[in-house]
This record gives sequence, structure tokens and C-alpha cells, in this order.
Amino acid sequence: MKSICFYFQVHQPYRVKKYRVFDIGNDAEYFNDRSESKLNNRLIAEKVANKSYIPTTKLLIELLNKHPNMHISFSFSGIALEQLERYAPEALDLFKQLIDTGRVEVLGETYYHSLAFFYSPLEFEAQVAKHRDLIRKHFGVWPRVFRNTELSYRNDLGAWADRQGYVGILAEGWDPILGWRSPNYVYQPKDTENVRLLLKNYRFSDDIAFRFSSKEWPEWPLTTEKFGQWVGEAEGDTINLFMDYETFGEHQWEDTGIFHFLRQLPDELFKNPGIDFKTPSQVIQTYAPRDEVDIPHTLTWADTDRDLTAWTGNPMQRAAIDAIYAMEQDVLLANDGRLLEDWRKMQTSDHFYYMCTKWFADGDVHAYFSPYESPYDAYIAYMNALSDLRMRVEKAR
Repeated sequence: MKSICFYFQVHQPYRVKKYRVFDIGNDAEYFNDRSESKLNNRLIAEKVANKSYIPTTKLLIELLNKHPNMHISFSFSGIALEQLERYAPEALDLFKQLIDTGRVEVLGETYYHSLAFFYSPLEFEAQVAKHRDLIRKHFGVWPRVFRNTELSYRNDLGAWADRQGYVGILAEGWDPILGWRSPNYVYQPKDTENVRLLLKNYRFSDDIAFRFSSKEWPEWPLTTEKFGQWVGEAEGDTINLFMDYETFGEHQWEDTGIFHFLRQLPDELFKNPGIDFKTPSQVIQTYAPRDEVDIPHTLTWADTDRDLTAWTGNPMQRAAIDAIYAMEQDVLLANDGRLLEDWRKMQTSDHFYYMCTKWFADGDVHAYFSPYESPYDAYIAYMNALSDLRMRVEKAR
């Protein structure tokens, strides 16, 4: 028996507008760009919902109705759900319909899609708790598996998840960590007792998420028959396909055939009687851990380095992220809900990703996802807004 474990990440940040030095002290709205630019959060949420979330979720509802043994999983950042509720309620309603089937698992994560685990354990736990409450409110479920921002992971996060009672946690199945081992098995994190580790099969996942429409890829075009053959021939218990939900319709446009691929994939995979679909919890319940995995240094699913350098690799990024977390005690002492909310939105990892100056293939990816003209523009807007936030916090104390 071999299982397919599909996990989709749904996230949209609140992008900082082009906040100028002249705005400091005069404008406390950092995310309200009302122009037609790439920084208008409402327009982006509407566009992504219409191109990706709505058609893909309708298709998944159709597939779950057609295939009673199909299961999938999602995680949603809290700020993405906020924006869907405000700007694209149809998308949120469809997600509720999907989860109401009882065959979709919702994972836990940080509310603000932050890197708080690595900078403030107390803030991290507060964001996880707030996210859990939001998931209960919208979907009526309680997350049993955890997924940290950008699949970031190391041993102490696994130990935390174990203490918190999670049955599982997700991470990247990166070769230098695994060595001779395959990501296609359940593992036990180092220094834990009950929690289990599921690792992304990045080759198969990225074939869909990144290479699907690349005519330079030797395997283009990717057909369901070809993918089904690869999966059938792969060793292991579980093929963990982890990817951004925007893969469907936004990163891979409809005219690439990505929706047709998704529609036909279950039929193709179910031709093999030894293959089924499981959620992360079901995978953990079904398969015993193959080995213990030791990940002492931070591992993520980003870039070729698979570490935190996508967010902390240059002096601009480090200055920005150090500055926002240095404000924690002052923000808490101010005891002002609006300040706390703005401070937390400024922790969203995307802000630091937009400041990345990596080049070549990684740089191309960063440029594609950034709404700013350059990493320096992202840094200037962010630090100007942060200066205003600091002034507001000082006044409130």
C-alpha cells in the first residue's frame, strides 16, 4: 500500500504600501494602498480568489464527491482568512463546504505567517493559539498536525509540538538531512516521544508547483500518466505532495492545463489498487516511523539553500526583523489592541522575503513574488512604517 498525502498552503500577506518618510507621524495606515498597484491588498485577494482559490476549490469538491476515498489537507494563515472574509467571501464559503465533507484536514500554524518561533517563543505560542481559535470559529475543527511558516523546522520545534500534543509536524525532505533515507516514510523527530514527522517529497511536489509549465524542463509536458507511473515506481509508504494552493491558476495559469491535470490525477492514481489518498493524521495513524531524524539547524522549503536566508540573508533583512521583535516588550506594555495588531502584521515573513537580494534562480523567484520594484524599495517602505509604529508605541506608554 502507498498513500498520496496532498497538503496545500493558503496565505496572503498584508503588504506594506509605499510608505514614505514624510508619512511618519502622519499616517498610521500601513497596509491601505488604494491605488491600482501590486500593493493593493483587496485587489490582490480578489484576483487570487478568482483565478485560483474559487475554481480550484470547486474542482476539489467535485473530486471528493466523485472519489469517496480521497482525502486532502490544508493550512490557512489567519491573515489570509481575514482577507477572504472581507474581500472574497465566496472563496471562504467554498473552503467551508470543502472541509464540511469530513475528508479534509486543517493544520495548525502561526496566525500571522511569522517567524516568531525563532525570535520570541511567547509570541509564537500566542499566534498559534489565536490561529487555533480562528480555525475553530470558521471550520469547527481542532488542528492535530502542525506546519510552521514556510515549512521551517528544527529539532526544538519538533519537541515543542510533542509537548503540545500534536500527532504530527511537517518539514522539507531535504537530501543533506536525510542522507540515504527517503522522504516517503514517516519519521520520529529527535528527542520526542509521540509526535511524528512528515517530509515533503520536493521533487514530485515541485514538478507540479514549479516545473509544470516549463518547456525547458526535459519532462515537459507533465501528464497524469507520466506522474502516475513515477508515483507507482517510487519506494516508500507515503508520497507527500506539499505546495502553495496558488499553484493552481495563479502560479500555473489555467492555459497551462494545470486544472485538467488536477482533475484527471485521482483517476490515474486510483488505477493502481495499491494507492490511496490520506491526510497527514491518517498517514501517521497507518504507518510506523521508519527512523529518527535529527535536524539541529533550521530547515525550510525555500530556495536552493533550504534555510532562513531567504528572510535573513542580508543586512537589510536582519535589521528589519531584529527591529520588529525588539519592540515586543514595549508593544505589550502599551496594552493597545490596534498597536498589537499592527505590530503582528509587521511580523509576517513576506515583508522580509521581499527584501531578499539573492541572484540567479533564487533571485528570479523572489522578484516574481515581490510587489516592489526592488528589495531596497521593500526595505524603505517597511522601515518607514516601522518608525511610525515605534512612535505610536512610545506615545501610548
